[in-house]
Amino acid sequence: MLSLPPRSVAIVLGTRPELVKLTDLVRLLGPAAHLVHTGQHYDENLSGRFLTELGLPEPTFLTGVGGQPRAVQISAALAQLDDLFTAEPPLAVVVQGDTNAALAGALAANARGIPLLHVEAGLRSHDRNMPEEHNRVLIDRIADVLCAATEDNRANLLAEGIDDARIAVTGNTVVEAVHGQLPAAAERAALLQSHGLVADGYVLATVHRPENTDSTAALRAVLTELGALASADRPVLLPLHPRTRGRIEAAGLGGLLAPLTVTAPLGYAEFLGLARHAALLVSDSGGIQEECTVLGRPLVVVRRSTERPEAMADFAELVEPGPGIGAAARRRLAEGPAGLARLATLPSPFGDGRASERIVTLLTAIAAPAELAAAA
Repeated sequence: MLSLPPRSVAIVLGTRPELVKLTDLVRLLGPAAHLVHTGQHYDENLSGRFLTELGLPEPTFLTGVGGQPRAVQISAALAQLDDLFTAEPPLAVVVQGDTNAALAGALAANARGIPLLHVEAGLRSHDRNMPEEHNRVLIDRIADVLCAATEDNRANLLAEGIDDARIAVTGNTVVEAVHGQLPAAAERAALLQSHGLVADGYVLATVHRPENTDSTAALRAVLTELGALASADRPVLLPLHPRTRGRIEAAGLGGLLAPLTVTAPLGYAEFLGLARHAALLVSDSGGIQEECTVLGRPLVVVRRSTERPEAMADFAELVEPGPGIGAAARRRLAEGPAGLARLATLPSPFGDGRASERIVTLLTAIAAPAELAAAA
């Protein structure tokens, strides 16, 4: 494989899940990678810790993006990216997923005629109430190379009239992220002990999506159902995002946290270590829908729609905020050791853990086509 010049591939991201999913790609690109962090989600305790933990190079940081409304985030990032791409034109731009940062990166590349590669293309919830759905559709329309994680994602793109020649089914980079970051067995045992937990004897939950946190009724329903699941011999661990904690306090729902074991946000490796031994996961996260299939753990997805139906076949179940959470959770918990053993035998629908390798090959083809032709 040809080596690309230093800082020739701009990888534009702005959230912690993007950092996680692009880690192996950045490592494989080596000096060719130029990490650009829009600051969509940035604070030293969360994103700063993730950068250190994942061993990623220091990014170029944009300013004035975090905490702004969606349109301001996109426009502020776009203006700064245009200046950056003018001063230091990359040979290719990579964006991942469906964030405001990804859309800004895609638009900036398109405006400057720079080849654009979209990691995790073709996800569709068909829910127009999700800002992410609009972002991912727009990015897919203008990307030059669309890296679909699954054949279902590829089918979504073909149904929208996107040329098959632009699409490559690569698998999802989350598979290698989980394999690379999951602590070893001895570390996981120590981790459980430090939290006072027993393997297969607790529930691990997260809640952060605006559809669940910005609605007091939805937030109350989620916390009430989680609290009802908790017992002396089966605690419910809830790492609490600062934004979610703020919403709970503003809504006067702090009392609903009493039955739960609340912790500060976890690092990625620590979260994976705890998720690996949870009897059940309950979350509104998109990434956890993928991670649970690699870890072989059951998941109750607390959302109104999902763009990852592949996980729903065996590993996960989609429910709206309300009594359905408890019903689905108890049904899964009742499957006990036999249910966990069954999931442990199933392959992840998101690929074989070589997605990043395939994406680097595709990147080289669009970033250095003349060199490739000469080498041939």
